Amino acid sequence: MEAENKMSFSFLFKVFGRAFDWFEVIVLSLGVFCLATLVIVNVFARTFFVSIYFVEELTELLVVLITFVGVSYGVRKARHIRMGAFFDAMNPKMQKVMIIIICTISAVVMFLLSSYAFSYMSTARTMSHRTPALRLPYWTFLAIIPLGFFSAGVQYVRTIIKNLTVPEVWLSPEQQGEYEAEELQQLAEKFEDMAEEMVEEMKELEDTDKSGQHPPMA
Repeated sequence: MEAENKMSFSFLFKVFGRAFDWFEVIVLSLGVFCLATLVIVNVFARTFFVSIYFVEELTELLVVLITFVGVSYGVRKARHIRMGAFFDAMNPKMQKVMIIIICTISAVVMFLLSSYAFSYMSTARTMSHRTPALRLPYWTFLAIIPLGFFSAGVQYVRTIIKNLTVPEVWLSPEQQGEYEAEELQQLAEKFEDMAEEMVEEMKELEDTDKSGQHPPMA
């Protein structure tokens, strides 16, 4: 029974993480694409016709969207700033304790910032502020901020749960420790394969040159 509960919890953990992954990747990809498209279209419009009056507001919204969804994405992929010089010098037990403490403090900070951002958004909604160009409710521009902070806090909580349930040290719910070494190893293997292919191609060229040579005429 306990094993079944553990398997079901692990399955829900993976499903939850995959849902977050899809949401963040889709939002970030579409956000960057739309931002680049708007800027390029506005440059052409300003050069040949008239500047699009609402582009500035939309780009502001997209920048806010990308920034605060990116906070959660960075935490989930362990791409946030960390004191690697001190952390990597510790033994695995101390690393696990430190990562749990760091994630706990970070999660509390993220949830507090989410609460403050939600209060600010509620105030803007109560005061009925609108954007000058599109006349949209200004609070819609701010809605992603508490959501982004809250998502980052959830990722820190997931990291704590991951480190409490497995013996290895995990920097995030999806990234184990020493990810730099893993990436360097993958790059080394890739360059090794490329070097072997280049050597084989050079040998083939040499064989072709030798077979194409003719004896000198007397």
